Amino acid sequence: MKQRARHITILQILLFTVLAVITLFPLYAIVLASLKPTTELFRFGLNVRWDLPRMSFDNYVYLFTGQEGYFRWFTNSLFITLIQTTLTLFVSCFVGYGFAMYNFKGKNLIFAGVLIVMMIPLEIILLPLFRLMLGIGLVDTYVGIILPFIAQALPIFFFRQYISGLPHDFLDAGRVDGCSEYGIFFRIMVPLTTPSFAAMGILVGMNSWNGFLWPLIVLRTQSKLTLPLGLASMLSPYGNNYAVLIAGSVFAIIPILTLFFIFQKYFIEGMTAGGVKG
Repeated sequence: MKQRARHITILQILLFTVLAVITLFPLYAIVLASLKPTTELFRFGLNVRWDLPRMSFDNYVYLFTGQEGYFRWFTNSLFITLIQTTLTLFVSCFVGYGFAMYNFKGKNLIFAGVLIVMMIPLEIILLPLFRLMLGIGLVDTYVGIILPFIAQALPIFFFRQYISGLPHDFLDAGRVDGCSEYGIFFRIMVPLTTPSFAAMGILVGMNSWNGFLWPLIVLRTQSKLTLPLGLASMLSPYGNNYAVLIAGSVFAIIPILTLFFIFQKYFIEGMTAGGVKG
């Protein structure tokens, strides 16, 4: 049995090693491409061939010194991501908590509506959503990007499922101690749902950071562009600096990777746990 268990462990290690290599290979290729000049990319395409004499950090130097709009785009994306992630997590947890811990008329019907919204692609609601933003004067504003996606179906569903695994005794204990309903939520439930906040924070933050289609429709001013839009604007009929574009893309990955490495423990716990430990 011990030998069999050891063989299974070895197979698992080999399997996950192969998966890790497959997952990291595109990242390795794009980092390598960011060190090559544009002419090299045009000649050989995106490849993993090492050519030390032609490799340098010139693309990054130009990105940080010669490309004036890059840090502006980076700051815009960072601001939008922080605000949208914070508001989405708060609203979604609040709504999910209501679905999980309270019984009210029409609860199942409303929750069914949340599930239906999860199945609707963004492209279907783009036109009416844009007309709404246009009607209330939020086109070409950061509020117009953030406001429509503060309450999202997937985070609401996730928080509802997570909080459903928590004992209702916490509510009763809080009420006995004289805590208000809002106090129970902020003082008891929010600390208990920390892993779910970390897990959903990474997903929501990543979606906001990488958002392209909706900001492309809403924004008009060059100085307000987000990082994905700014990088896309570097490709034009008058010249394409692919090497600098790839270098900017590599630098844009750093915030998401940093966020994941910091909260990876809570991310795994939040995605797998459904209740409190006994």
